[in-house]
Amino acid sequence: MTGQVVPHEVQGSGSERALLLHNWFGDRSSFDPIREHLNGDTFSYAFLDCRGYGEAKDADGAFTMEEVAEDALAVADHLGWQTFSVIGHSMGGKAAQLMMLDAPSRVRSIIGISPVPASGFPLDEATWELFAGAADNPANRRAIIDNTTGGQHDAAWLDAMVSRSVERSSATAFRAYLNSWSRDDFHERVKDNPTPVLLVAGANDPALGPEALQATWLQWYPNAQLEVLQNAGHYAPEEDPAALAAAVERYLGR
Repeated sequence: MTGQVVPHEVQGSGSERALLLHNWFGDRSSFDPIREHLNGDTFSYAFLDCRGYGEAKDADGAFTMEEVAEDALAVADHLGWQTFSVIGHSMGGKAAQLMMLDAPSRVRSIIGISPVPASGFPLDEATWELFAGAADNPANRRAIIDNTTGGQHDAAWLDAMVSRSVERSSATAFRAYLNSWSRDDFHERVKDNPTPVLLVAGANDPALGPEALQATWLQWYPNAQLEVLQNAGHYAPEEDPAALAAAVERYLGR
């Protein structure tokens, strides 16, 4: 498979470069809240839409994590970025690891925001039905978002998250990505990988919070460290954007 240059937007002109891969529920606009907090003089950020999302909503594809990784590398080539870090939110964190495996000399570090581990995210039968049904049922999406943010948000916030998710994603792509991010397991390929990794977990995330990352990512990456945001659940870019941006830039500028 050959990657294609998916829709993207670059912010900043700094020499430290990072590609950003969004989560299952949001296109690249899900990162909008953090953008005002980013230092464009020191850093350059490329925000991508995965196929089936945002400006790539009508794009054909296999809708797999491998395809996301290859498309992101194609964007890096297009931008002339030989080396860069990858910031992946949730399913984007799983794709970031495939980029690292595909191009180890190019990926300087990974920042995972509530990131899906290389082992995937096993779901019991009832939870699988909830997640699979979310492709066509906005109420399922709302229930998942409410649960993974610890029930901390009001109806208006949840409704806005669901509305954007439905409007800016293809139901076909949304459903197909679930198989790839939840079921595919390549954790044996990343064990003892020396790539520097920052994990940012929301304290209110019962799915991919600190304990889940301790049991997966931190077992496999010897140069990984964990930072916990006390005022966030699974969606730190929307829930605590200033704290997330500060954590990202501390790490990138280390």
